[in-house]
Amino acid sequence: MAQVPKEWTVLSMLEWATDYFKEHEVPEPRLSIEWLLAYTLDVQRLDLYLQYDRPLSKEERNTLRPLVKRRSQHEPLQYITGSTDFMHAVIEVNDSVLIPRIETEQMVEIILENHDQEKLKVLDVGTGSGCIPIALKMERPDWEITGIDISEKALETARENAERNDVEIGFIQDDLHAPEKVHDYGPFDLIISNPPYVQTEEKSILASQVRDYEPKQALFVENMEALYLDLLSMAEDHLKDGGHLYFETHEHHTESLLELFDDAKWDAHMKKDYSKKPRFLIGRLL
Repeated sequence: MAQVPKEWTVLSMLEWATDYFKEHEVPEPRLSIEWLLAYTLDVQRLDLYLQYDRPLSKEERNTLRPLVKRRSQHEPLQYITGSTDFMHAVIEVNDSVLIPRIETEQMVEIILENHDQEKLKVLDVGTGSGCIPIALKMERPDWEITGIDISEKALETARENAERNDVEIGFIQDDLHAPEKVHDYGPFDLIISNPPYVQTEEKSILASQVRDYEPKQALFVENMEALYLDLLSMAEDHLKDGGHLYFETHEHHTESLLELFDDAKWDAHMKKDYSKKPRFLIGRLL
């Protein structure tokens, strides 16, 4: 059991909580307490190492204690602190939206590299927290961007995030499997989606901080092929000729999903992520 220090300082808290998290098999135990302690003290993580000897007040310890408890139960750090960074945006997250990943940042970077036109109409399907359209809008303020999601709670978060980052985006509730409203906002130059792509049978191999806390509707898919066929159908109905489609996909299924593109309609290819895993599908409607 982690030994309780005689005096609570920044250093003793870092050391004690790291051991405590290790005992509870928390991923990245040192990072976890650095994140929570920096959040509690309202400083940057690196600043902690400039104030090793700083005593922690009773009020600071009382604030930190429930956060440490939540993390020991493997709740994601981003849900505990309520936000995360995505590109140049600060994104509020809660249990109604997925926590943005580095792979999704890379997809945004690819889109920005490929499209520098002043005015494009863009649709983000399954927008969740709104991180993708917000990041794009911050870099391309003249783009007209719409995000759709089936979850009204997710859309509430996305709208708050857009306001927080001072960008104007249209968020609407719609179902990608049977869209009713999206046609009123198109046709689009770009359609983007980071849909649920973890298969239900893979649930047991996921880390508990993902499996037990992130929204299942946004995470798991029972029939991956059917999902992507519906996305392709939506894109064929609502993209302009020559418009582009961007998918984030499951690394083990990217090749098979690429085969869903009809060669008579699409010029499509796969792109790897920073970890050299097949991650993105990019198609241009012919």
